Amino acid sequence: MTPRAASWLFRGAAIYGLIVLLPLYLLEHQVAAPAASLPHPEYYYGFVGAAAAWQLVYWTIGGEPLRYRAFMPLGVIAKLGFWLPTFLLWLNGRTPTSTFVFVNVDLVLGIAFFFAWRSLKPPA
Repeated sequence: MTPRAASWLFRGAAIYGLIVLLPLYLLEHQVAAPAASLPHPEYYYGFVGAAAAWQLVYWTIGGEPLRYRAFMPLGVIAKLGFWLPTFLLWLNGRTPTSTFVFVNVDLVLGIAFFFAWRSLKPPA
């Protein structure tokens, strides 16, 4: 993967992530309130805020992929850190199939981040 392609990948992931995450600030009653196992809204808003912050990290990586190459594996962990628990919850019937299908975007991005990291040469 070229640095230009890595830039498009990380910047595109950041834009996608913000488009998906920021509306969640306005959807607490539809998304978080029905979850009886998560009665604390601070967990909901904390997740959204932390995930949105990671989108800014992806944007930064996309600005200079060679310079910020060392952060790419952390992006892989972040993507798989959401996908894996969702997968396990789905296997146990604790999250709907529609949610699992949606989060597979994170799996694809995590794999792409890994290949971007592996294919770029570290700066001298």
